[in-house]
Amino acid sequence: MKTLIASALVATAALTGAASAATATAAPAQKELQQLVPGTNLSGLSDAELISVVQTVDDLDNASQKAAVAKALIETLN
Repeated sequence: MKTLIASALVATAALTGAASAATATAAPAQKELQQLVPGTNLSGLSDAELISVVQTVDDLDNASQKAAVAKALIETLN
């Protein structure tokens, strides 16, 4: 299950286009996730996973939904 979710995230990130991939880096993604889900351990995630999680939750409407999905993805990937 963990591999399936990780694969889906990487595929989603790859399909978002070269323009968004070129501007996305791990440092802003990590900062955004720390603000969204404070106290969450992000050390086990690769740069691609961090960016994928952020790109996935960016499409959601409200902050609580973003936080819940981000937390679930981070826990699954860690």
